[in-house]
Amino acid sequence: MSALADSALYGRLLAEATPKVIRTEAENEHYIQMLYRLEQKRSLTREEKELADLLTLLIENFEEKRYKLPRATPVEALAFLMEQRGLRQRDLAGIFGTRSTVSEVMNGKRELTKAQIARLSDYFHVSPEIFF
Repeated sequence: MSALADSALYGRLLAEATPKVIRTEAENEHYIQMLYRLEQKRSLTREEKELADLLTLLIENFEEKRYKLPRATPVEALAFLMEQRGLRQRDLAGIFGTRSTVSEVMNGKRELTKAQIARLSDYFHVSPEIFF
């Protein structure tokens, strides 16, 4: 809590809000509504800002755990992009140099190089980060 916030006022806000770790959708919705009401005020006191920060952290924590998407491997990402565009491995030979290199990458026998990642990123118009 900010050194300038009044502990007694903040304590009263906490007693009214009773924030806790969010475990259900209903609790999440409750805290989202509470945060929304705070954000609708023209100006917040330091104590209200502290409460808004706390609610934001609780909501983000819940939603990150609940809605986190699994991270795809570079090959899974490439396979997805190829499928979306109706491409076959042979269609990427120009990017990889040879069909056999494409096959080795797709079968996990060879890692993508930085140059290949750069070319794939340009070709598919995506961030290079999806291939790391």
